[in-house]
Amino acid sequence: MKAPNGFNSIRPGTDLPTYARALQQAHEAITSTGRATALRPRPVIARSWNRSQVSGLRPLGDIRQDLLTPSQIDERRESSLLAEVIEGLRRTVTSYAEASHYLLAVTDDQGMILWREGSTQLRHVADRHGFVQGALFTEDRVGTNAIGTALAEECGVQVFSAEHYCVELHPWYCTAAPVHDPRTGRLAGIVDVSGPALTLHPAIGALVETAVHCAEMQIWQRHVTHLERLRSQAASIIATLDGPALIVDDEGWIAEATGIATGRRVAVPCADRAISVPGLGVCVPERINGGWLLRPAERQERINLTLDLHSAPVVSTCSDKGSWRFALTARHAELLLLVHLAGRAGIGAAALSEALYGDAEHVVAVRAEVSRLRRSLGAIVLSRPYRLADEVDLVIDWGDAELAGQSPVVAGSMAPAVRALADRPVSRLS
Repeated sequence: MKAPNGFNSIRPGTDLPTYARALQQAHEAITSTGRATALRPRPVIARSWNRSQVSGLRPLGDIRQDLLTPSQIDERRESSLLAEVIEGLRRTVTSYAEASHYLLAVTDDQGMILWREGSTQLRHVADRHGFVQGALFTEDRVGTNAIGTALAEECGVQVFSAEHYCVELHPWYCTAAPVHDPRTGRLAGIVDVSGPALTLHPAIGALVETAVHCAEMQIWQRHVTHLERLRSQAASIIATLDGPALIVDDEGWIAEATGIATGRRVAVPCADRAISVPGLGVCVPERINGGWLLRPAERQERINLTLDLHSAPVVSTCSDKGSWRFALTARHAELLLLVHLAGRAGIGAAALSEALYGDAEHVVAVRAEVSRLRRSLGAIVLSRPYRLADEVDLVIDWGDAELAGQSPVVAGSMAPAVRALADRPVSRLS
């Protein structure tokens, strides 16, 4: 987890009451009149305040929640990856919660609080502010707060006192960081520690980071155990094969390899969809118990893709093995476009972060997005650097557009490198 801009909100030795009063004055001036003040909010906070204003929230408005029912909370817990590690999070974080007067909250990947525990006295106070199980703590619901801002910024964030956009939360501090599935890079949820603002200690950030690290390690250890089980189950299949092959799990992690030296992971397999596997070429995955068998197709062929950008983004292919179409998110369309334009030389993670987010601080988010794209499309994009696989040919369908900016994907993009393409002739971009 990387949190360069959000951790920590205070420095060791900071006089908390004095700093809280200064933040309060800055908050009042900026949110009511927009005038500049001597104390400027940190960049991560300024961006969040702006998003809160755009969403129509009022700083003095009451926080109201449409809470999930207990049965709905149970359903979300059952589907959450963090249900597997919640006991470890409790041991890591809540051992001193009563004495140190703080709460642990754990959300799903949408910012919905599924678990909350800690100081008994503080739980009653938190209830009055809607900081409860079944509450959605996104920015557009409650304004700047560590959970919602960590979701928006895709990194760890600490919010102190009047750094919260809504005045109702000014008596609090909150420190949150995302937990990612180490197998896929996908967001699993948010871990948050919150308490009275004037009790904030600089070590709280380290506590949250440690909890996130332990949770991700637990998830990874379960993954290793699963691969060992898959390897054992597939031993009889491997024994019957003559040529090179791989046994992989549903996320493309390699449990066993024969006749090939390879890395630790390939693209996410999908039935009846050819994928490119380094060292094997084009493969059509075959389903086996608990995983997939990958071996070279009888006749190697190229994978021809079309990225449709003249309407809602879609990627498609057509070959003698069949055709398919897959709707892309705007972000995945932007990512695929930028990787395509980088050519065979490719583009590094930091450079792609700059292209998509305007800075190099979102490398974790970039890796997660590429992982999600690969899960959908297979090994279309290789890494280190990011580039199209050698077997893949991609063309861009701009429709009748003459300039890239006539594409709704480009016109609506917030990615600096994509917006910069707006005035470029599409004949030079295909």
